[in-house]
Amino acid sequence: MSLISLLYPAFILAILLVFIHAIFGLEIIKRGVIFTDLAIGQFAAIGVAMSLLFFEGNYSFVLTLVFALIGAGLISYASHRVKHIEAFIGMLYALGASGIIVLLSNTTQGTELFNKLQATDILFTTTSDLWEPLILYAVVALLFFMFYKKLSGIAKEMLFFGLLALTVTSSVQLAGVLVVFVLLIVPAFLALLQSRFQPLFFAWVTGSILIILAMVVSYLLDLPTGYSIVFIASLIGVASALLAGGKHTGRF
Repeated sequence: MSLISLLYPAFILAILLVFIHAIFGLEIIKRGVIFTDLAIGQFAAIGVAMSLLFFEGNYSFVLTLVFALIGAGLISYASHRVKHIEAFIGMLYALGASGIIVLLSNTTQGTELFNKLQATDILFTTTSDLWEPLILYAVVALLFFMFYKKLSGIAKEMLFFGLLALTVTSSVQLAGVLVVFVLLIVPAFLALLQSRFQPLFFAWVTGSILIILAMVVSYLLDLPTGYSIVFIASLIGVASALLAGGKHTGRF
C-alpha cells in the first residue's frame, strides 16, 4: 500500500484544517490579538477534559463548544472594556491551561491526556472522520464570507468570535490546541510577509504544503504527528520572519 493511499484521509483533513484556520488567522493578525485562538483553544480543551474525566468521552462536542463560547465571549466583551487586551488574553490562556492540569491531576493518565489535548495524532484519520469537519467548516466559511464585512460593532465581534469558537470546538478535538494555534498563525503570517499573491490563497497553499510535509516526516521517522506539525510549521515561520528582514504587509 502506497503512502498516499494510506494517508490520504489525513491529508484531506489537514487541508480542511488549513482552509478554515487561515481565514481566521489573517483577521487575528490584523487585529493584533495573536493569542486569541490559543486562549479559546485552551478553554475548549477544558470541555474535552471534562468529557473524558466525568462522562467517559460522551458529550464532548457540547462541552467543548460551551467552554469555547465562554472563552470567546470573555474576549469579545473584554475587547471593548479592558485595557491591554493582549495581557488579558494571555491570562485567559494561563487560566485554561492550568484548569486542564487541575482537572486531570488526579487521574492515572493525566499527563498523557494533557499531551493529547495539546497536539493530537491525526495521521491515521479515516474517511468517516472527514464528513463532520467538512460540513462544519463549509458552513462557517460561508457565514463568514457572507456576513462578516457587512456587520459592524458588537454584532461583528459576536459573529467573528462565535464562528471562531465553533471552529476551534471541532479542530481542538481533531488536532489539539497547539496544532490549531500554528495553523491559525503560521500560514497567515507567511502570507503577510509577501505582497505578490493574494494573502488568503497564499496561506492556503503554503499551509497545506507545510502540514502535509510535517505529516510525511512524522510517518517516515515515527515521530508524534501533532508535535511534528507544531515544530516544523513554527520553525518555518520563525526562519521566514528572520530572513524576510524588513516589515511587509499583505493585502486583506
